[in-house]
Amino acid sequence: MKMTQDKSVVEGVRLYTVSYYSEGLLVKAALAVPETYAETGPALPALLYCRGGIRGVGKVRPERISQMAQFGYVVLAPHYRGNEGGEGRDEFGGADRHDVFAAYELLREMPGVDPARISVYGFSRGGIMALMAAMECKEMLSCVVWGGVSDLFLTYEERVDLRRMLRRTVGHPRKQEEAYRDRTPLYRISEIACPVLIIHGEDDENVGVEHAHRLAHALEEVGKPYEMWLEEGASHLFQGAVLESYTRRMFAWLDEQGKRRVEPSRLQEKH
Repeated sequence: MKMTQDKSVVEGVRLYTVSYYSEGLLVKAALAVPETYAETGPALPALLYCRGGIRGVGKVRPERISQMAQFGYVVLAPHYRGNEGGEGRDEFGGADRHDVFAAYELLREMPGVDPARISVYGFSRGGIMALMAAMECKEMLSCVVWGGVSDLFLTYEERVDLRRMLRRTVGHPRKQEEAYRDRTPLYRISEIACPVLIIHGEDDENVGVEHAHRLAHALEEVGKPYEMWLEEGASHLFQGAVLESYTRRMFAWLDEQGKRRVEPSRLQEKH
C-alpha cells in the first residue's frame, strides 16, 4: 500500500490517496482519518465506503468521507478499478467487487484500526458492492445500504437513462441474465453474516424505494437481522438537517453494533 497526503477539507481530519493491489491491478482509494488517529494509539473503528455511480458520476466526495471520519472512524473509500488513474475497467459490480474485498483486508492490517469493528457502507450503486462485501468478508461487523441498489434487473427497468451504459458495461438483462443475477445481492442474501441497516428516501427517483423493500423482504425471508429507516419526501441525496440527522443516527447504530460484538467476548473472558 502506498499513501500520499492530500489537502484537508474538514478541520480535524487528514486525507490521503491510497494505491493498492486488487487481483494484480493497481487501484486507488481515498482515506480519511481523524487527527487523533495514531498507529500506536487506541484502535479506532473503521468504515469501508462504497461509492455510487460509475467513472465521473458519483465520485468519492472528500467532504463526505471527512465528515464521517469526524465520528472517530477511519474511512477508506475505493474508487474502483479504472477510476482516478487506477488500472483495469469498472464493471459495475463485476470483478471490481474484489477492489472492495482487498480494501477490507487493508483496513484489517492497518495499525490503529480495530479489525473487529470494521463496517461497510454502500451508497446508490455502492449498495451492490457493500452487500457483496458483507457476504464475502465474514468478519464484517455490519453493513449500511443508503439509497442503495439491491436488484440490478430493477435498475434496468426503472432507469431508462442508464440502459445504454448498462448494456455496454453489463449487457442486456435478457441476453446476459447471469451477469445481472451475479450483480444482484438478493440472490445470495442468505450468505450475509452481519446486521444490515437500510436507509432510503421514499421519493428517490434515482434508486426507487422498491430496492429497499425488496432487500428488507429478502433479509426477512432468511431471518437475517436488519433495520429499515425510510424518510418521507426525501430523494436520492438527503439534504441539510435531514442528512445530518440520519448520519448521526447511522453512526450511533454502528457504535451499538461494535458494543454488541465487544460485550459477548468480555463475558466469555470472565467465565
